[in-house]
Amino acid sequence: MTMNVADILIEALPYIKQFSGKTIVVKYGGHAMVDEKLKQDFASDITLLKYIGLKPVVVHGGGPQINKVLDAMGITSTFVRGMRYTDDKTMDVVEMVLGGKVNKEIVAGINAKGGRAAGLTGKDGGLITAEKMTIVDASDTDKPPEIIDPGMVGRVTAIDPEIIHTLADKGFIPVIAPVGVGTAGETYNINADLVASKIASALKAERLILLTDVDGLLNAKSELVSSADAEKIHTMIKTEEIKGGMIPKMECALEALANGVEKAHIINGTRSHALLLELFTDSGIGTQVFLQSQHQE
Repeated sequence: MTMNVADILIEALPYIKQFSGKTIVVKYGGHAMVDEKLKQDFASDITLLKYIGLKPVVVHGGGPQINKVLDAMGITSTFVRGMRYTDDKTMDVVEMVLGGKVNKEIVAGINAKGGRAAGLTGKDGGLITAEKMTIVDASDTDKPPEIIDPGMVGRVTAIDPEIIHTLADKGFIPVIAPVGVGTAGETYNINADLVASKIASALKAERLILLTDVDGLLNAKSELVSSADAEKIHTMIKTEEIKGGMIPKMECALEALANGVEKAHIINGTRSHALLLELFTDSGIGTQVFLQSQHQE
């Protein structure tokens, strides 16, 4: 039988109590960022989290939007092991789209729902310090390791969360574009999952939630794995049950957990109100990730 509204609220009550005053870092990306209905749902969910006492922090991607602008400018996108090769021209577009168009659309969407969002990039307040990433490809054992240059793609070296704390303490919802700055002032394009993990770690967040376009972690039979600890994840990577783009997501989740985040979630952002369903229902909708199995609830 379909739950009535009162039943839903009663089920949510212990979770609302548990998360009250706690920081929740949400990585927002994929199809949920381009579908108009899902964009509205996301803005509503984030606003609701704030109103019921949580401290949401949003880190967003913007790959499709970047592709659209690059295509219009006649700039061909090249990917190196899943990362966008970022030369100077591409970096200008990435920064313009992520820190400008996409970031401000998310901020405006949350504000339209009654929230108070403020947009940031990693350059603001020294939030994200980064350095150039180099890739070592040792996949061909018959050849020496190959050093691959992905351009102005960065890795996070430090997070200074002071500006996030300042905004949150004033009642704002920080919305962060994954652009970092080097020690010489150079700008770096950084993977949004990685930035979300680092920020969650720096904030000692209660939860890290990664929105994707799939239901969560799937096993070899394409069945949803509702919960997994670090040992299980490492085993699934070795047996290639986890592969492709899900590997770095799981690595980001485990790194956050190792640095003080209580739990990570991989959920399908294409489901309406996915955040609320995952956080405030007994069954959830995605995969919960723990360091050790005894931490599971």
